[in-house]
Amino acid sequence: MTAYPDTQLFIDGAWCDAADGRRLPVMNPATGEEIGQIAHAGIADLDRALAATQKGFATWSATGAFQRAKLMRKAAQLLRERSDEIAAIMTLEQGKPLAQAKMEVLGGADTIDWFAEEARRTYGQTIPARRGGVTQMTIKVPVGPVAAFTPWNFPINQIVRKLSAALATGCSIIVKAPEETPASPAALIRCFADAGIPAGVIGLVYGVPSEISEYLIPHPVIRKISFTGSTPVGKHLAALAGAHMKRATMELGGHAPVMVFDDADLDRAIPEIAAHKFRNAGQVCVSPTRFLVQSGAADRFIDGFVAEAKKVVVGEGFDPASQMGPLANDRRIPALEELIQDAVAKGATLATGGNRIGNKGWFFEPTVLVDVPLDARVMNEEPFGPLAVVNRYDSRDEIIAEANRLPYGLAAYAYTRSAANQQALQAVEAGMVTINHLGLALPELPFGGIRDSGYGTEGGSEAVAAYLETKLVTALND
Repeated sequence: MTAYPDTQLFIDGAWCDAADGRRLPVMNPATGEEIGQIAHAGIADLDRALAATQKGFATWSATGAFQRAKLMRKAAQLLRERSDEIAAIMTLEQGKPLAQAKMEVLGGADTIDWFAEEARRTYGQTIPARRGGVTQMTIKVPVGPVAAFTPWNFPINQIVRKLSAALATGCSIIVKAPEETPASPAALIRCFADAGIPAGVIGLVYGVPSEISEYLIPHPVIRKISFTGSTPVGKHLAALAGAHMKRATMELGGHAPVMVFDDADLDRAIPEIAAHKFRNAGQVCVSPTRFLVQSGAADRFIDGFVAEAKKVVVGEGFDPASQMGPLANDRRIPALEELIQDAVAKGATLATGGNRIGNKGWFFEPTVLVDVPLDARVMNEEPFGPLAVVNRYDSRDEIIAEANRLPYGLAAYAYTRSAANQQALQAVEAGMVTINHLGLALPELPFGGIRDSGYGTEGGSEAVAAYLETKLVTALND
């Protein structure tokens, strides 16, 4: 068993405690017990981090893209070499099964490598001039120091996209990492420090999220923010960024529909989408939640999906048999119970689950609700847990209308053999639509939403562009 480390701040190339000595506890969600502590940043610490990131930007932005990529690839290799240790730390603080934690760490290394190479190709262009002797060209320059705010559900994955895009383009960055899961992000950043990233280029802080965001975002040193989290908080931070003319990337909540048509290959669809639903205990922004099933396939889909939910092995993350770990904190259990009770009171059928498991840690049964009225809270609020709702619809138009009913637009899933259905799915209002397979979250693909699910992307070439400014240079050559 890996020992859980206490976590410090990382400011100006050094690990340090908070200036005033404050600390916060870290809880193991599988036991409900304290396993360690983290340093709690105050204003003095944030001022030090801001001064360091300004200095780091001057150094890093002057470093060539080839050298930046070389150091990033070294950090990726260190991350791979340390993946067993970091995965164990993640399982202790976040609860997910160890194999899933290791997959996240290794995926983070792939993300670093991809951004390192992509940013070496951030080309400008030469624009034909209207008169002789004039050169017109555009060049790409880093936007400046970045402030990034990340959640606890994927402690490596959520940070590594922002961190890699910033570093690859020549930006410095201050990461406000999650207080619930602080040690695995610190281990990620240690890989970059050990790879030779200069002091000040990366900062890491923890504390009260609202205090940190409301201090960093308006500060003149910060030129861009990137946030992953809930829609209400994202709207507040986006407004704050807008008030100070700061560029922002917002990856916010969702309520992902799964559209299953009569002609779907259910033998493939049911086990695939069920595993995806209960991955990370459903604590995933793109977790499939509203299953919209055409009538001809509904009974078979419901029976199969409920059977898959009942087979999920829930347990402590270090048990090799576990397929789903605990919820992240004790607040999630009453939140799910309230959603389930509300739905049943309004006429829904509880097909399986619905209860806390045991009285140690924060485990909850995989849960399926069937025939849920639209006025039930769970049909309108993201459950962010192992809770799925399955409703029946007669026509394709009804299914697409329900998929678009909510203001969210992050991810959507569909299963159909019909080319006509696939064509009609272009009307689904989501930033990402995946049909007949799970094709999201690869480094080279866009990852982001529309409408109340945010704007901007954290994958693909567009993610690099968000950290660059386009500068025009034109000269008359006499």
